[in-house]
Amino acid sequence: MAAKEFSVDENIVLHDSVTASRSGKDEDEPKFKEGQKVELLENVVNDGTYPHAKIGTLMMPKGSIGYIKSIGEFLQVIRVYEVHFFGTTMEVEILGCREHELKAVDDGCDEETTESPLFKAMLEKRKNN
Repeated sequence: MAAKEFSVDENIVLHDSVTASRSGKDEDEPKFKEGQKVELLENVVNDGTYPHAKIGTLMMPKGSIGYIKSIGEFLQVIRVYEVHFFGTTMEVEILGCREHELKAVDDGCDEETTESPLFKAMLEKRKNN
């Protein structure tokens, strides 16, 4: 069944979230995996989803390095990666990032080959909770 589209005006197209296909910016399968080290390809600014800063505030600069903490979806069609940027001087360490905002720094890691003691501690904490 094809996704139903509803046009509000020529600049806005709404999709029926039940039948809509994945956002055109996302691969069918996740491009990254949990624990993978990634680099931010563009500045991330507050789009209004973080309530403690003004819209447009820089949340994380381009080039920041982080690790994929988890993978989720928004409205069933937009993949969002929860990325932990360890040791940052920014107000927030964990951000939701889109696939096109990230690039892989390595092929991923597991608990045995994790390079960062901080990431290893985070994995252990998640396992115990």
